[in-house]
Amino acid sequence: MNKVPGGEEILAALEQAGFRAYYVGGCVRDSIMGRAIHDTDITTDALPEQTMAVFSGHTVIPTGLKHGTVTVLSGGIPYEITTFRIDGSYTDSRRPDSVDFTRNIEDDLARRDFTMNAIAMDSRGNTVDPFGGRADIADGIIRCVGDPEQRFTEDALRILRAARFASQLGFAIETDTAAAMHSLSGRLDNISRERVREEFDKLLCGRFSTKVLLEYRDIIARIVPEIVPCFGFEQHSHYHKYDVYSHIVHTIEAVPEDDLLLRRAMFFHDIGKPRMFTLDENGEGHFKGHAPLSAEMAESIMKRLCYDKHTIWRTCRLISLHSEKIRDEIKLRKLLSVLGEEDFCKLMEFKKADNCGKNDFVLAENIQFDSYIEKARSLVREGFCLSLSQLAVSGNDMLTCGITGKRVGEVLGILLNKVIEGELPNDRQALTEYAGRLVK
Repeated sequence: MNKVPGGEEILAALEQAGFRAYYVGGCVRDSIMGRAIHDTDITTDALPEQTMAVFSGHTVIPTGLKHGTVTVLSGGIPYEITTFRIDGSYTDSRRPDSVDFTRNIEDDLARRDFTMNAIAMDSRGNTVDPFGGRADIADGIIRCVGDPEQRFTEDALRILRAARFASQLGFAIETDTAAAMHSLSGRLDNISRERVREEFDKLLCGRFSTKVLLEYRDIIARIVPEIVPCFGFEQHSHYHKYDVYSHIVHTIEAVPEDDLLLRRAMFFHDIGKPRMFTLDENGEGHFKGHAPLSAEMAESIMKRLCYDKHTIWRTCRLISLHSEKIRDEIKLRKLLSVLGEEDFCKLMEFKKADNCGKNDFVLAENIQFDSYIEKARSLVREGFCLSLSQLAVSGNDMLTCGITGKRVGEVLGILLNKVIEGELPNDRQALTEYAGRLVK
């Protein structure tokens, strides 16, 4: 068990003032599991105004006084300190309408979501664990504190949090907890899209996301109902061994866990396939045009989930291009020019992950994609002209050639394309001469 890092002076100050104080929640869970700890939450029997008085010499932010929470900055690190409390009803499926402060730590732990998160630890490493959280951690079980239906009715986001924890930790979800997740998944419709998006992204990046995405696909469908036609949709293709949804899920696991952009893109990349399906005379399935349609659908879904514009644009661009064939170096240069080095390499990794969800013979193609990455990096290192800023001519040169207005940009684009295709050298004289001929 790791010691919870930081916060010792916070607990010590509260204890010296005559109050009880504990680490609580995820930091305790991760300490018990020996995992890295990122956020340190503290609970105390001190009332908010008493906490603020104890830390009068620090920067204190009244984060949520109504719910008993203040944030104290110590050494530049924010520590959220919440008074022991009992929650009232949750009419907005997010926060309790009211809270009652209590002197009993067990009452406070009883309001929390899962047993593994309902453990308190004091400054000496002693734990308060009234719901068997340590045993559930040891057994790899996610279990609601008390009645699962009550916990999920209070805050439906907990349904998605349970799935996310299962994806990250590889824990099994206890039977009654899982049953309540399935039966109450419709309550996710009441949760803000921003909160749903954050949990969904974390779920996608979990080490054990494949099992969760397959086992809890009805919950995924509450977030992205457009994915439902992919469930069980057979592809009738010699390239494929999975139905569309299972293929999607297996491509996600082929992407490194820390690559959120690519994992998210893989989730959406074939969502348009069922609508584009055709069967030829030999019984072979085809999905012509599914990539741009999937990008269009992904854009609509991501806007609904309140992703930022740049993330949407970058994700959907990769999706729209994932079926592009690279038959020669000119095509490679053009894609590299459009995407830039980083996203060209992302697209090749995208294609490799896509192949990992197909029949094994397709994997041989991944060697080719690796060679494309090396070629692209070589072109960039050598300074090959791939953008207007690298052209040996500029807008002023076009004006000298008698080209004005919108035509300047059009001609520069034509010249760049000629250089990329190898039809013209990136030479000022050669380019201006060609531009002059275009004018005539």
